[in-house]
Amino acid sequence: MKKIIVLLISLLISMTACTRNNDDDDMMVAVSTPETYSFSRDGNSTVSFSGQTTRIQMANEIINRMKDFSATETTLHNMFSNKNNSFSNEALNSSSKNVKSKTAASKDFFESNASGSAAVRADFEGWLTAQVDEVFPAQNTVASEGIAGQIADGSSTRYVNAKGLEYNQAFNKSLIGALMVDQILNNYISTSVLDAGSNKDNNNNDVVVDGKGYTNMEHKWDEAYGYLYGTSADKANPNATIGSDDSFLNKYLGKVDSDSDFSGIAQTIFEAFALGRAAIVAKDYTLRDAQTAILRENISQVVAVRAVYYLQQGKNLLAAETPDYGAAFHDLSEGYGFVYSLQFTRKPGTNLPYFSRAEVLAFLDQITTGNGFWDVSPATLEAISTEIASRFNFTVAEAKD
Repeated sequence: MKKIIVLLISLLISMTACTRNNDDDDMMVAVSTPETYSFSRDGNSTVSFSGQTTRIQMANEIINRMKDFSATETTLHNMFSNKNNSFSNEALNSSSKNVKSKTAASKDFFESNASGSAAVRADFEGWLTAQVDEVFPAQNTVASEGIAGQIADGSSTRYVNAKGLEYNQAFNKSLIGALMVDQILNNYISTSVLDAGSNKDNNNNDVVVDGKGYTNMEHKWDEAYGYLYGTSADKANPNATIGSDDSFLNKYLGKVDSDSDFSGIAQTIFEAFALGRAAIVAKDYTLRDAQTAILRENISQVVAVRAVYYLQQGKNLLAAETPDYGAAFHDLSEGYGFVYSLQFTRKPGTNLPYFSRAEVLAFLDQITTGNGFWDVSPATLEAISTEIASRFNFTVAEAKD
């Protein structure tokens, strides 16, 4: 059974909607869902999200460098802030962009919550430091309860802290929420950003940004799109390779979509992006905002499904007659990051995440207390999984396969 979320408001919108033409209130203009994310003005493309592509590339380099035992704490922190030519790609070094400044930086959740933003960034910087200080020195130590080091996972070797956590996985999966999800759901598709200042008047009158071919509202929507599809092989038709274009939201949308219980969610999300952008061109802000609601519901669900999936994988491996600690800890490390990312999800029609930071940290405390993954019980993992699934339109059984 497909578990694609479609809000009641979207049921009022068919694949072709109508909006009033600005020049004639009696004239109705059809707004169709585009087959590709392609928009132009005067024969030139108006789609632009190069900054998002750059940040995804930076984030990919950071997580790869976290596995390099020659990396220093200074190098990793410089990469996070894009300082001192720390990337191997010179185009990234010369960019004015960086990952840190957009982490926990949405207008809706963090503009008036500087302490919250600082706490999140401190978590990421803490994982970078701990990777160097705790894990790297234990490269040749066999991990055990309370001892950082290496642990076998089939033919792979994982490197964990004293509680069994892989910091590189925590950083990677947590960044999906703190960067990609937060910027999409709580920033660029938010009315507080789309309609800021004179954006609506300028969009109504096709007033473009100086030196550009797009209106500011069009560009903001495109920037949201870029955090999901910015490194896609075909950025106008990204679902052709969904799941294989980065190590972040794109990858895990592909994984969720490949589960028969959630098949079609990738198309639902793409169509909401495409129709929302078409609605902006048509000046139909009711239709645009309906797509925002669909995106918030479905992208939030991707995070929740993968959180439950990895908690369940870890639970089953630990509950086996002969526990596979290496594989279990790897799954639980990924689950840790997805649980962390839940604080950046967004309930449609509200200014709230599905889970608060306090709730998320309470979950993480439960699975890392004492000796952490070495001690966590299957019952604890099951209880957390059930609580997460209960706030969404899916069951633990549907997410765990």
